[in-house]
Amino acid sequence: MVLLAIALVSERNGHGHVCLDLAAALAQPEALLGRLRDDARQSPEVRADLAGLLAGLSPRDWAMRLAISSAVTDLIPLGWTSTASPPPRSPLAPGAGGLRAVEDRTSPETLEHAPRPPYELRDSDAGWMGAANPPDSATPFVLAGSPDRTLLYLRRYWNYETRIRQGILERLGRPSSLPEDKLRKLLDLVFQSQDRADPWPKIACALAARSPFAIITGGPGTGKTTTVVRLLAVLQGLALSQDEPPLRIRLAAPTGKAAARLNESIAGRVAELPFAELPDGERMPAEIPTEVTTLHRLLGPIPDSRHFRHHAGNPLPADLVVVDEASMVDVEMMAKLFDALRPSARLILLGDKDQLASVEAGAVLGDLCQRARAAHYTRETGNWLEQVTGARVAADAVDPGGRPLDQGIAMLRNSYRFKAEGGIGALAELVNEGILDHQVEMDRFGAVRQLFARSAKKTAKKLGLIHEVRLKGEHDPALDALIRKEYGAYFAAIADHDPGDTADAPAIDGWARTVLEAYARFQLLTGLRRGTWGVEGLNARVIAVLGVRRPRAGPAQRGVSGEGWGSWFPGRSVLVTRNDYGLRLMNGDIGITLEVPVRREDGRLRRALRVAFPAGDGSGGIRWVLPSRLQAVETAFAMTVHKSQGSEFDHTALVLPDKPSPVLTRELIYTAITRSKDSFTLLYRADGVLRDALERQVLRMSGLSAALAVAS
Repeated sequence: MVLLAIALVSERNGHGHVCLDLAAALAQPEALLGRLRDDARQSPEVRADLAGLLAGLSPRDWAMRLAISSAVTDLIPLGWTSTASPPPRSPLAPGAGGLRAVEDRTSPETLEHAPRPPYELRDSDAGWMGAANPPDSATPFVLAGSPDRTLLYLRRYWNYETRIRQGILERLGRPSSLPEDKLRKLLDLVFQSQDRADPWPKIACALAARSPFAIITGGPGTGKTTTVVRLLAVLQGLALSQDEPPLRIRLAAPTGKAAARLNESIAGRVAELPFAELPDGERMPAEIPTEVTTLHRLLGPIPDSRHFRHHAGNPLPADLVVVDEASMVDVEMMAKLFDALRPSARLILLGDKDQLASVEAGAVLGDLCQRARAAHYTRETGNWLEQVTGARVAADAVDPGGRPLDQGIAMLRNSYRFKAEGGIGALAELVNEGILDHQVEMDRFGAVRQLFARSAKKTAKKLGLIHEVRLKGEHDPALDALIRKEYGAYFAAIADHDPGDTADAPAIDGWARTVLEAYARFQLLTGLRRGTWGVEGLNARVIAVLGVRRPRAGPAQRGVSGEGWGSWFPGRSVLVTRNDYGLRLMNGDIGITLEVPVRREDGRLRRALRVAFPAGDGSGGIRWVLPSRLQAVETAFAMTVHKSQGSEFDHTALVLPDKPSPVLTRELIYTAITRSKDSFTLLYRADGVLRDALERQVLRMSGLSAALAVAS
């Protein structure tokens, strides 16, 4: 059972879980081994074998077997007696080739009386404890959590979670010494144009100003960027008004696309600030940064390693770090961010807690924001907020037992982009919260169908329009018609704005910007990678429907990027799938392929393929790259919803497959909907697929939230 647990924790890590919850695994063994294809002949037998192995085993029995393993460090004080004779050797024992399995004759009765090390192992015990290990031992696995919820970790994931927890608690424990009168005046200045019916942005700003660790969460269009820009003005205003040096502020996002989008929006928000009324108003604009970088660039990656230049021994020269789209940050990257912060540095996370979590293990923002909707502010926090913001916290948001973490989190609730009564905003709220017209809907599927039907009668309303397309089969012409309309307009923009063979570099850059803007008007999304309804099948369909022209391959042009030159053609959109620091391209960057005029050595002009990427620094510049240099890209006419995170498009269309899939979840549909700025289309064939997805929620196992609750 020890070997099985170790295999399962590794399998769970591959599915985004930070640890293996023993009780959950025993309660739902069918949820394990998720990578087995459902149509594979061996799947039922393998799953049946697993269920048989786990049958009759209790979480406590399993935990006790793990506790005495030489591969596991046990950090749960269960009060087991240490007066019994030594336990049998663990079923994990050192062997010539590493760990080998031996017969496990240890019964639950024997384990009940097996000695168990407390947090500090006594020297008198160390000689006979056998497989038990002290907490600071370098075993590959860690048993943690509580007797009621026992969690098995790979040690590195336990280390990541521990470093995040410590970084948060150290900041939450730091006393605040804000001058309330100055804070109140600055808040009133930067929020003078704020809708007074919505106090949450001002509350969020006040809480984040007070707490060295803070989170501002909210759905699309709720004003997260506007709020954080005002927060930066408040914090710099406080520093300058007290004759302190200005804060060194760094802005970051997980992907290049998310960083570029924040770059664009934050510059506009900064320009709206009332600098003339702020302390040192002439100096202030230079002290509020508008340049956003990726988290990887911020930390300074060391090529060919998992390490960064900035860490605890060489921290970032920053007093405040703001991270946007924090839902995309996995547990490893979040731990390394905390490692790189000075002990005195502030950290503010922005993001939508309800979006899909990171592709890698962990759902850090979701874990931290589990209680955000109900707020749980203490009376002290409520009174303080009323003093500095003038807003009275609602009674249902006050909790005398509120935790320290709760006091640094604010959830923005009013969308300024979409009206609540219909369209994208209503669909997102219905999918996410099960609420339509302020009523809780027990049948989400029926309510979604009702909302689409209602929207169909309001076609004159442009912003936030939603469409439903019921596909009749794999070759339904409705999908082809959508492709021709939306991507046809993109290809038309390429032809219509071509500056010609004699154009200079600025004109060609302008052409690329125009085409990139045209591409951003529509994006086809899917939850799958393979198959007719996955990325591969849909990209092939787009290319076939549009009848794109492919250049003939010469000898030097074959084998480019692993797909062959035949995959490169004018208009091909590509998604970067791996960071390339040499080219300054990040995972998630989108480029478009154009045939541009280039001058040959003999002076003659010819057309050649180049890929245009936004410079990503807010300058509006274009970075041109030879296709042969792009070693990790894929065609992007269709992309997974995961890959679309951090991006926004005028119109997105989500295509569901004709069969249910574990990857289709409520969070995936919500994330797809919220990539849309103006309109959203849902294409599906089977009611059961949509119903199943709306009922399935992502649940990623971790111990972060519980550990923070215990610590408070």
